[in-house]
Amino acid sequence: MELELHQLELRYEALRKRAPVAERQLLGSLAELGQQLPIVVVTPVSEAAGFVVIDGYKRVRALKRLARDTVRATGWQLPEVEALLLERRMRCTREDAFDQAWLLAELRARFGLSLEELARRFERNKSWVSRRLALVQILPAPIQESVRTGTLAAHAAMKYLVPLARANAQAAIRLAEAITPFKPTSREVGALYAGWQSGTARTRELILATPQVYLQAQATQAPVAPSATQRWLNDLGALAGIARRARRGLEQGLLQQLTSGERTEVEQTVVRTRADVNSLFERFDLEAGHAG
Repeated sequence: MELELHQLELRYEALRKRAPVAERQLLGSLAELGQQLPIVVVTPVSEAAGFVVIDGYKRVRALKRLARDTVRATGWQLPEVEALLLERRMRCTREDAFDQAWLLAELRARFGLSLEELARRFERNKSWVSRRLALVQILPAPIQESVRTGTLAAHAAMKYLVPLARANAQAAIRLAEAITPFKPTSREVGALYAGWQSGTARTRELILATPQVYLQAQATQAPVAPSATQRWLNDLGALAGIARRARRGLEQGLLQQLTSGERTEVEQTVVRTRADVNSLFERFDLEAGHAG
């Protein structure tokens, strides 16, 4: 069927990442050959409602840029939630963690699906669903928008900015704002993240002000072994990260899933770990208060 663009409801556009190169290629193809594939819509339940777009957002954007008024579409006679899940199954080989997280969050917020229902629909367990939803909760919205628009690689955001945001959301936002204008590769984001984590306040200011200059400087320097102080700070950071990860396991009901033998082993390990950690902080308090 032929629809006018103003009839379309683009409510799920934010669930799709943009690929600028692919969109430019599509724009050229549409200009030369016209629309080859119809978009997919859910037909409205009333005349007052619009046609909700399920698939074809890149084609709609390209047609708008070409100042076209209409689009060819095919309608699915399905409820929206079922249409979204069907479209997801059709493209699941091309999705990443952010695609999954955005869709899960939308299904939960708009349609009220429980964790159990989401786990069943995605053929996963509740823990997997919780971890994906945590991405949306942990990573600040401005960084998610950079991933969505293609100015920041999803892999780089997942590997480097999610851990930083978990520890310091404001620092993650500042770093992302500084680096996204020059569209860094995942390797470059990794180098900047490593510099941020191991550097001084002055190093961080350099990264924020001129990230490309920092990368160029790093490329010309021989690797320098971290100082004893930095190694100790890295150890503390690793300890804190492991503690947060272990706590999440408890929050997700790990203890209730253990056998009696496993629970005994866990309890014994907790006793030993608590003693080691307490010994560390007791020693720190002793050294910090020592006049010599």
